[in-house]
Amino acid sequence: MGLEQLDSFDRKILALLQADARLTNNDLSERVNLSPSQCSRRRQRLEEEGYIAGYRATLDRDRLGFSLVSVVFVTLATHNRDNAKRFAQLVARLPEVQEAHALTGEMDYFLKVVTPDLKALSHFVNDELLPHESVQHVKTAIVLDTLKETGALPL
Repeated sequence: MGLEQLDSFDRKILALLQADARLTNNDLSERVNLSPSQCSRRRQRLEEEGYIAGYRATLDRDRLGFSLVSVVFVTLATHNRDNAKRFAQLVARLPEVQEAHALTGEMDYFLKVVTPDLKALSHFVNDELLPHESVQHVKTAIVLDTLKETGALPL
């Protein structure tokens, strides 16, 4: 399944929903120039085929008190499947981690972490990550300014 398997109506529906998931079926149908029933069937098919993985609200991190964004690079203690699994389980239970990516190169993982302040970041690194059996080394950088942040795909 890929973008090339979708026609221009499907791509437009996806782009519009990606920008505003609250669009009603009528609003969506007007914007893509399809009848509401055709638009509804296409939307349902896109959901069923997994092109639309879900819907969610984007919350304001600063208003909710999570203004400190950090990038954390992690090197594992040992490089085997069990250790990687233990680290994945750790990351899954830490709500501060917004993104976690396995990497090639010097560091094993990249984490995007949000915390209210430096004290909370210190607790996260020193009391959650470093003591974990799977972790050998942690390198942290604090984000000074966010130039672009989006989950939108370039449709």
